[in-house]
Amino acid sequence: MSIRHFKHFFTIFAALFFIGGRPVEFGRENTFFHGFPMAQPVISIGLGTNLTDILIRSSSGMKVYEVGSEYALISDDAEEALVKGHRERLTEKFLLLVAQTKEREEADNLAAGLRARVDGRFFVDETPASDLQGVFQVKVGDFLTRGDALAFQKKLGDLGVRDTWILREVITEEESKPAWVLIDNELKSVHQGAMLYFIPGQPESFLSYNDRSYRGIFVLRPTSKGVVLVNVLNLEDYLKGVVPGEMSPDQYAEIEALKAQAVAARTYALKNIGQFKALGYDLVDTPRSQVYFGLGAERPLSSRAVDETKGEVAKYAGRLINALYTSTCGGQTEAVEDVFEGSPSPYLKSVECTYEKQPEWSVESRFILPLMTAGSRDVTAEAGALIALGVLPPAGVDYATEAAGEEAAAWLRAALAVLKMKDDGVLEIGPGPVSFLAMARLFVAALHWQDHVDHLLLPSEANFVLRRFPQVTGQARNSLAYGIQSGLIPFSAETDNPNRHVTRAEFATALYRLIFSRLDPREDGVFRKAGPGSIEVTVGTERRTLKLGPEAVLLRDIGGRSAPASRLTFLGGEHVRWLVRDDEVRLLEAFVLTGSHVLDRSSPFNRWQVRKTREELAATLNGHVPVGELFDLNVRRRGASGRVTELEITGTAGKFVVRGLKVRWALGLRDTLFALDREFDADGKPAAFTFTGRGWGHGVGLCQVGAYGMALAGADYRTILKKYYPGVKVDKLG
Repeated sequence: MSIRHFKHFFTIFAALFFIGGRPVEFGRENTFFHGFPMAQPVISIGLGTNLTDILIRSSSGMKVYEVGSEYALISDDAEEALVKGHRERLTEKFLLLVAQTKEREEADNLAAGLRARVDGRFFVDETPASDLQGVFQVKVGDFLTRGDALAFQKKLGDLGVRDTWILREVITEEESKPAWVLIDNELKSVHQGAMLYFIPGQPESFLSYNDRSYRGIFVLRPTSKGVVLVNVLNLEDYLKGVVPGEMSPDQYAEIEALKAQAVAARTYALKNIGQFKALGYDLVDTPRSQVYFGLGAERPLSSRAVDETKGEVAKYAGRLINALYTSTCGGQTEAVEDVFEGSPSPYLKSVECTYEKQPEWSVESRFILPLMTAGSRDVTAEAGALIALGVLPPAGVDYATEAAGEEAAAWLRAALAVLKMKDDGVLEIGPGPVSFLAMARLFVAALHWQDHVDHLLLPSEANFVLRRFPQVTGQARNSLAYGIQSGLIPFSAETDNPNRHVTRAEFATALYRLIFSRLDPREDGVFRKAGPGSIEVTVGTERRTLKLGPEAVLLRDIGGRSAPASRLTFLGGEHVRWLVRDDEVRLLEAFVLTGSHVLDRSSPFNRWQVRKTREELAATLNGHVPVGELFDLNVRRRGASGRVTELEITGTAGKFVVRGLKVRWALGLRDTLFALDREFDADGKPAAFTFTGRGWGHGVGLCQVGAYGMALAGADYRTILKKYYPGVKVDKLG
């Protein structure tokens, strides 16, 4: 192909794949740029704006092109390129956010209506500088100072337009450009207004930026927001870097949940292609669009989810949906109009995060672990672990009574066997009760710790530890002091006597500390289901079926405290810990999430609490709404999920109402599903506010943790998507 013809090809390629308007149907066609293939559809992702020093590396060589009115190959096989961007001076401007909606047409109509009522530059922003997804904002500005914005805010308020919000934006005063590029230590200048293209030398090669690897090619271009770096690649490859970033397969190792996330992410990407076309790319790599971490983030399970749903999208009435999703909905999602304002959407309604087909499993044991205490401390869980290991007998022992010498020595030998240590040093100390001094002597001999005692304990330390017991002298003193210092001997110098007899529970505590300070034979995972004499768990991404011993020790952990149980009940998804001996689970501990069956119950953000002083809230609020000194907050309206959709703020400057997602921004909370409690000062005025809430995110659309819960309960990805997007159809694109 001649240079003249190639220039025509490049112009067509750029128009189709870098400016927007290219077809998005799936097919097997490959697009080539200088020999580098990319399957359709292609998407471009902004990796950074107003960049200065951009270091790009290749895995096996790359071509670098300068593209402007002409094009030139400036390197045929570069290993790395350092580009110096000319960064323009930053300044700031202020705008007013007047309204926001998920539909462009509705936003255009709102802006037109406002222009007819008041002079001002009202416009629709497709690229809000926030964590919103697929939202169009109606703004007015620019204002050079916050005071100018406040004055116009008052003017709008006089016209009845009261729900406005001050925004500050950082801008560059003119276009920035790449200034020069250092390629493999050779300096090259770049023409004014030119772009740089970085093309991997081989189809299987990759490029890296900021120590993060990416598929596809890079484009470095000048824009009104400085030099930007763009990653251009196939949509499916892009999704393989999105799904694990949005929903970690290490934490949420359920293929059907990941497939639901893949379809939602694909639908969102295609629905919003061209959102940042003014800057030369489609989406950004942050939550403003979707989190995208590139090739290095890819995981086998999430990539499988993308591959198994290739080309599948969610549609309503034949059109792509605006596939909003949230991390944790707190038990119920919210209707889109109550969060993002604007018109209702039939597929973004409030739905309860529950599953009518939720299974329930019970695990039972013939053995009931007795409660045990060592002094005032509950050591039931520790004793249970030792029984499961075979160190302690399961029955016929009163652990509150004194430990006898022969029995204690036998238990110690069993503990050493677990640790695979020789027991030739265990002393024969007779049948009588064991004192703390005898216990220390027994452990030092059995563990061959005399060298530890002689060289790792200062005489002054022994005197300090046992300063209340000068009568204890010689080697016995040092052995006891070292045992206490090492944390092995459960002795309190404040309340105990070295000659006091040790209870069986206290001796068991020492054995537990001995074993579990060196190794923990227990394993952790997620409970999936139970069968006859077995349980199924997930460890990472691996599913395992474990045989359950009929007399296994069962423990229920609630709020960090373990209690013995004869039966454990599961809904699936609970954190469990177990211990296997002789190919059987001998101990099973469940970390129970009590009092709820909602699908996102496993999220740490299903419930939360935050306290803020009046001054802290006022500082945040006055950046956007001129309330002055804050007096009080009053919830005026809630949505179907219970989220606060209208909040009245009272201050010295008057009363202001914020609505929808701006409630979350105003208060700086994880979610707007909260109850409010006040603390009062001496004058009876609110001094602090405690927000007890649920959820994390905007609360609209697919609940990611809820999707995981549904998958655990046996739902497939289509069922999950139809749950959170009522009435949608999952179909192939094109």
